[in-house]
Amino acid sequence: MSNPFYVGDTVNFKTYSKSNKLKKRINNSPENIRVFENTHEAIVDRKTFDLVQKHFEGRKRPDTQGEMDKYSGYLYCGDCGKRMYLHRSKTMPTEKNYFQCGGYQRGISRCTVHNIKEHVLDTIVLAQLKSMIALASSHSDEFYAMATEKGKAEAKKYYASAEKEESQLTTRLHELDNIIRCLYEDRVVGRITPERYDFLASSYEEEQAQIRIILNELNEKNNEIDLQDKYVKEFIQKAKEYIDIEKLTPEILRAFIKRIDIYEKEVKYSHSSGNTIVIQYTFQLDKN
Repeated sequence: MSNPFYVGDTVNFKTYSKSNKLKKRINNSPENIRVFENTHEAIVDRKTFDLVQKHFEGRKRPDTQGEMDKYSGYLYCGDCGKRMYLHRSKTMPTEKNYFQCGGYQRGISRCTVHNIKEHVLDTIVLAQLKSMIALASSHSDEFYAMATEKGKAEAKKYYASAEKEESQLTTRLHELDNIIRCLYEDRVVGRITPERYDFLASSYEEEQAQIRIILNELNEKNNEIDLQDKYVKEFIQKAKEYIDIEKLTPEILRAFIKRIDIYEKEVKYSHSSGNTIVIQYTFQLDKN
């Protein structure tokens, strides 16, 4: 459920050794791990895999009341990007349950509380989702045109910049191949020492590795854009299956929603000023 090998990716440098003489392997830090996407045929499609990862992103265990937060993995602070966490207790009425910015809560970002009650969030998300489902199920052609029109505009803009970046990166990759080949020839004929060759070659090979990662990310983004038409049609089909939803459940969130961003109130700590809430649906392209 969490191994990227099954979605077609190869993960390198998960562990390292301090010395060739030592057999013990040490877990590498996340920033030093390299993931190469689409290196082999996938067993699990990426959309399903990503949904599973989202499910595990938030709270992995039930709280002290034995309940799971249905928004786990979906709710984020719109200002600092950290996860929002649910606060509740046995002594507190359920209507007082509230979410709070994780960055503010743990003091890891200079953010504000972003306090929003769970029942208020439920009401807003359910109303917006019901409106979107009604449009998709009752006016499928209109919804399809609206959803794909925005996607095509974003895709056209993205392809223009991505094509230029991909061309530049590919050119640089070939340049590095030539540089490394020349370095090797210089080493063979003695123009540079083996130590100097190892130092220079390793830095150029590291740059190549970074470029390949970026190219893979560009390719993955291209694949996502190409799949948007499919995602819109899937959304319409699911909308026809969930016409009369009255309550939000983890199943419904997984079916229709990709992410929810909660922004701070215009008047902080106000009881009358509301939070701005932005919902990203499953058929929409990622913000980044």
